[in-house]
Amino acid sequence: MHPTGQQMSFQTSPFIVQSTTTMMQLDPKETSSGGGTQNGGGMSQAEFALFNSDRLQSDLEAMGNKIKEHEDNLKFLKSQKNKLDESILKLQVHMGKLHTSGTCTIENTNLQGEDINEQILRQVNSAAGVLSYVQSHHYSEALQLDMTNGVVGVVAKLGKVNDQNLSQALSDYLGTRSMLALVYKDYKSVKPLEKYDNQGNVDRSGAIHGLASSIGRTIEGQFDVICLENLRPYVGKRIAGDPQRRLDLPNPKLPNGEYPPGFLGYAVNLIHIDPAYLLCVTAYGYGLRETLFYSLFSQLQVYKTRVDMISALPCITDGAVSLDGGIIRKTGIFTLGARDVAAVNVRFAKPSASQTTGSYSEAERQMNELRWTKEKTLEDIKRAQVLRDHALYNFGKKKEEFVRCLSQSSCPNEVSVNLLDVSSGLS
Repeated sequence: MHPTGQQMSFQTSPFIVQSTTTMMQLDPKETSSGGGTQNGGGMSQAEFALFNSDRLQSDLEAMGNKIKEHEDNLKFLKSQKNKLDESILKLQVHMGKLHTSGTCTIENTNLQGEDINEQILRQVNSAAGVLSYVQSHHYSEALQLDMTNGVVGVVAKLGKVNDQNLSQALSDYLGTRSMLALVYKDYKSVKPLEKYDNQGNVDRSGAIHGLASSIGRTIEGQFDVICLENLRPYVGKRIAGDPQRRLDLPNPKLPNGEYPPGFLGYAVNLIHIDPAYLLCVTAYGYGLRETLFYSLFSQLQVYKTRVDMISALPCITDGAVSLDGGIIRKTGIFTLGARDVAAVNVRFAKPSASQTTGSYSEAERQMNELRWTKEKTLEDIKRAQVLRDHALYNFGKKKEEFVRCLSQSSCPNEVSVNLLDVSSGLS
């Protein structure tokens, strides 16, 4: 029985159901014990307030535990989504190596090793063209001996690329001069290439210039020579178990934490290198990927389209290219205009079929499965967020009810302390 003149009211909500009948069903022995009752046998106001506050505190603790369950579930689902993003990006990079883009078609046959030799030989007035000619024709072996000692090759011949569009993009980025650069192990091997007179002018009758003259050619302008021993190599980790010893570079991320769409990989990892050049090309044991190609490309990113590349600007640090001709040489420096296929006369060759690994159709199947799983995970995250938000709302309403109880009664101080313990991490 309610104390005389005391009107009790309880709030209800879609998520909090209170039963005044249940609260008031007390043991008759407890209510008839005398001491502090009103109107003969009823609960005193202080006793009822203590009972009600204990019930509310218990409810708050249970709701706090439920909120923690929702938070833990959300944390788990988000970690699963991040793992799926990682798997999708890695598979996307793998597909990029197998990919034959339909975005931009280049009218050209597949470039094999012999075609690359022919392309270089057509550069008749280049150092690479002269050396390739005398080597292929075994011309003046005594004369060329000093100049070929320690030579590794021409940049264009030392790497291969699976896709013609990617080959064109990387060749456009490097330019003909870099594609025709001569690669030597050390500077000692480079010194015999050129001689100078007393005034420091190039001796056109000696070394490689004399060799060119002997076959009726002239090396025009300057040419690049790369000394592997003098390059600063990549010293980080490599992808475990990868026979091509690709570099373990961190995947780019946008400011919101998402991976950029259309990212196919890093140029340095999309180059296929002959196994003979993967290890111990230099005296320190480095191969061509961590010396030559890391020096040429650094962390140059490759994207499927120009739109993808531009949208990824916030996470591009060392430049980027796209399969449809977009080029960012470094942060803030863009190459614009239509692609001139004839502008770069030397491109990377395509590996033979036996060198190309993986199945594109199988990769597509795996990609579809990963994307479906990610969609389901995103739906689970939305549902978990709704449940968490509802639980927080209910906790807030219950906390308000508890505070009113404290303000309208003489509840002991320790009750309010317990409330703070329960709600400190949730309010």
